[in-house]
Amino acid sequence: MRDPLPIRALTYGLLAVFVLMVAVPLFWMLTTALKTNKALYEDFSYLPTSPTFEHFVRVVEREDLLRNIWNSFAVASTVTAVTVFVSAFAAFSIVRYRYRGREWVGRFILFKYLLPTAMLFVPLYAIVVALGLGNTLKSLMLTYLTITVPFCTWMLMGYFRAIPAELEEHAMVDGCTKIGALFRILLPLSAPGIVASAIFSFTLSWNEFLLALVFTSDHTTMTTPIKLSMMVVGDQYIWGQLMAGAILASVPITILYFIGQRFVVQGLSAGAVKG
Repeated sequence: MRDPLPIRALTYGLLAVFVLMVAVPLFWMLTTALKTNKALYEDFSYLPTSPTFEHFVRVVEREDLLRNIWNSFAVASTVTAVTVFVSAFAAFSIVRYRYRGREWVGRFILFKYLLPTAMLFVPLYAIVVALGLGNTLKSLMLTYLTITVPFCTWMLMGYFRAIPAELEEHAMVDGCTKIGALFRILLPLSAPGIVASAIFSFTLSWNEFLLALVFTSDHTTMTTPIKLSMMVVGDQYIWGQLMAGAILASVPITILYFIGQRFVVQGLSAGAVKG
């Protein structure tokens, strides 16, 4: 039965407002990146009258932003691969095995994820320095796991609970081991949740700012968020280059979400609602 007309009108109205809230900043960012400096600071106009790619060329050639984008990609990819591997086994252990303190382990994981990063960067910095990893990408790969592993483990716990344990028991009756049932039954059925957790892990690593600011101090090891912040000198905001850099930095994340959007929706609904 269809909803009454006022309800549908309100629904579409709210959706339109939400689309505008998302689309207007993106539109403003793109038009700013395509304007000349004269159009930005002197002859202001909402649309670029003479579109130019000079700001993109400058951030690539002068600021060498592609190096920083590669740093972010290398860190986020490594962290995501390790996170998915560790989180899958951790969630499987908590959900399927029975041992003393299992529920407390799950609660501790959630508590760790809720801790703000600002409370942890001092002890993490001490550990990084003691290991001799200061000002390296390895320091970011190591410390980002303290953020992504708890989040993805908690997410996969809810997803694994939604899959009947009888499926694994039937596989074990046919000769599978416990780990074999994990790889043959649970992980294939959990593909949407695993992909969703991988995408969120990649996004968290890509956008992280505080730890990257503390642990890296050289242009060759900076990630994209730090490099973009360094493009602001004093009270001078070079808006054209900043917006061009932001667009280039958002391309990998946009492609990733475009490819995996269906899995993100399925993973969130199954992990959060069914769990």
